[in-house]
Amino acid sequence: MILSGTEIKKNVGGNIIIDPFVESRLNPNSYNLTLHEDLMVYTDEILDMKKPNEIRRMKIPPEGFVLQPHRLYLARTAEKTETHHLVPMIEGRSSIGRLGLFVHVTAGFGDVGFRGFWTLEMFAIQPIRIYSGVEICQIFYHEISGEDIVEYQDGKYQNNNDIQPSFLFKELSK
Repeated sequence: MILSGTEIKKNVGGNIIIDPFVESRLNPNSYNLTLHEDLMVYTDEILDMKKPNEIRRMKIPPEGFVLQPHRLYLARTAEKTETHHLVPMIEGRSSIGRLGLFVHVTAGFGDVGFRGFWTLEMFAIQPIRIYSGVEICQIFYHEISGEDIVEYQDGKYQNNNDIQPSFLFKELSK
């Protein structure tokens, strides 16, 4: 089951932490998260799964930043979230998708116990000007069932304070 907006609000401060929380961003069954000003792009022409790839950092200026097609941009939410006893997920907002902007390529699924900012994997179909502070995606919550639910504790993306490039190389170097 997906939590209603009313249930999300009831859980804020307990099983759900959204910092900052702005009640006007609450929807019937989700909450809108906003885009932070920081962006990151990979500079290597060929990305290698077995090593850290070079990155370049940028900031979205007040006049906006134009994303180019066929390029992956990593960004993050302005809000830090923490979730217990529920499964958090993010999806792009329909108004953003109708402009041809994907806000996550594959990583919209969170783990029970995740704490941190959400890294967005943004990909544009055509050039699009983006702005920091825009409500870019929505977070929603699934109830989880079963016994012995183990929360995400020591994962490579836990407790992050920044955009997270891929750390797949850490798994492959074991």
